[in-house]
Amino acid sequence: MKKENQRNFCMATCMLLAFLLWTVAIRFVDVQAIGPQESSVGFATINQFVHNLIGVHMSLYTITDWLGLMPFVFVMGFALLGLVQWIKRKHLFKVDHNILILGGFYIVVMTAYVLFEVFVVNYRPVLIDGILEASYPSSTTMLVMCVMPTAIMQFNVRIKNNILKRCVAFATTAFIVFMVIGRLISGVHWITDITGGALLSAGLVLMYRTIINMKVR
Repeated sequence: MKKENQRNFCMATCMLLAFLLWTVAIRFVDVQAIGPQESSVGFATINQFVHNLIGVHMSLYTITDWLGLMPFVFVMGFALLGLVQWIKRKHLFKVDHNILILGGFYIVVMTAYVLFEVFVVNYRPVLIDGILEASYPSSTTMLVMCVMPTAIMQFNVRIKNNILKRCVAFATTAFIVFMVIGRLISGVHWITDITGGALLSAGLVLMYRTIINMKVR
């Protein structure tokens, strides 16, 4: 477990560092005004090529936008579980440690979400209802890839039936894949937005896994 945890920590650190470097690069590498309202975009050549290749599919954007509410359902569910445990056990620190850590993880994820809404790196390749919105990192990608994998970890601990456990993990993973690919194909994000969201999510989830494994030990 110790070696696995060290490996997870190193991978998490590398992913978060890669996200930081990727973000800086987007601000300075091949920046061109290719976005709506002449908004500037980093890695403009590859972003423009992929965007022209896949086009824009607003129906898929709408579907993934509504399904993007699913992570919030999971967040509320685990928050409710923690609240019930707190009330029953009459002490916050008697709540399952992995639920407390999950709550802290959610706070970090939401902080990152708000941060990139305020400090805009890239804008979307299309206007949404006539408005130019922040696009980096893809918030839907980030939320789905942060909340759903940690939900699988929770289910693996709490579901005792192995068949049910595998079915839930498979369905959740399929949902993640659909959402990430769907968000890209919808054409409402540059490919660098999706990549940034994936790097940040991978780093945060691996760090979460490292911390809960440390507590287990």
